[in-house]
Amino acid sequence: MSATTMSGDFGLEQPVDRAPKEVPLGDSITSQPVAEVVAEPAKEKKMEKTAALPSGVPFGEKFNTFLRAVLPPTLGMLILIGIWYVATHKGGSIPGPVQTWDAAVTLFADPFYRNGPNDQGIGWNILSSLQRVGIGFGFAALVGIPLGFILGRSAFLSAMINPIISLLRPVSPLAWLPIGLLVFKKADPAATYTIFICSIWPMIMNTAQGVQRVPQDYLNVARVLALSEWKVVTKILFPAVLPYMLTGIRLSIGTAWLVIVAAEMLTGGVGIGFWVWDEWNNLKVEHIIIAIFVIGIVGLILEQSLILLAKKLTKESS
Repeated sequence: MSATTMSGDFGLEQPVDRAPKEVPLGDSITSQPVAEVVAEPAKEKKMEKTAALPSGVPFGEKFNTFLRAVLPPTLGMLILIGIWYVATHKGGSIPGPVQTWDAAVTLFADPFYRNGPNDQGIGWNILSSLQRVGIGFGFAALVGIPLGFILGRSAFLSAMINPIISLLRPVSPLAWLPIGLLVFKKADPAATYTIFICSIWPMIMNTAQGVQRVPQDYLNVARVLALSEWKVVTKILFPAVLPYMLTGIRLSIGTAWLVIVAAEMLTGGVGIGFWVWDEWNNLKVEHIIIAIFVIGIVGLILEQSLILLAKKLTKESS
């Protein structure tokens, strides 16, 4: 019998004999259809042609992609500034964009000056706030991520701890600040303690949820191979839970940066929250608006950095 097959080069139909080859009796090679032998090179050529296509992306397509990524947020910022200008151009208590820009140029000309413990540049205040966030967030990660793994692995402990988390998680972080002041007797560790409390819940919950969603087949294989608990956590659970864990970390860092501003307004000292309150006492409203933009930009940088880190780690683990 005969059949037709497509040529990989020209797309022409060619007859192919599907009858098995005659093999001498003493030979160990079995009969095999010729069509399978002919089809292999065609696949390889197709793959080579497909792989060569993405190399030459036209410049117009790259430019259109760049415009689609940059143009919408740029237009959004211009519209926001336009609304701000229209709302303030007739004067009033709120300064306009031009006045705020002039104040920002003067302010950032020397952001790291020091004229005393309570009179420092905005740069030092931002660094102090980041330091408190880093310490509180770091302790929360050291406690929250392992606790999330434990709760995800133990149904009994999860049923025991979940009501406590559900009770404490909705409490405002600032409600914990007086407890921190009572325990630590100082404003700085009390603010760090508040960051710890507000950052730990997303990490516990997301990590535990990721552990519970690991396919049971993976754990059954580990049980058959008699893997230790350490190998189960490091080789099976950690790569599978990593996206959930990074989501919890990203939510926690956003919450921590949000809370530190309010905590510093109450505790005083050096920090971007205290700086905003101090500028309000000096009636420098343009500096308050500058601080709002600075707080937003720093928070955006923290979040985007964690998103890029999550993409990189997830790609490597996969």
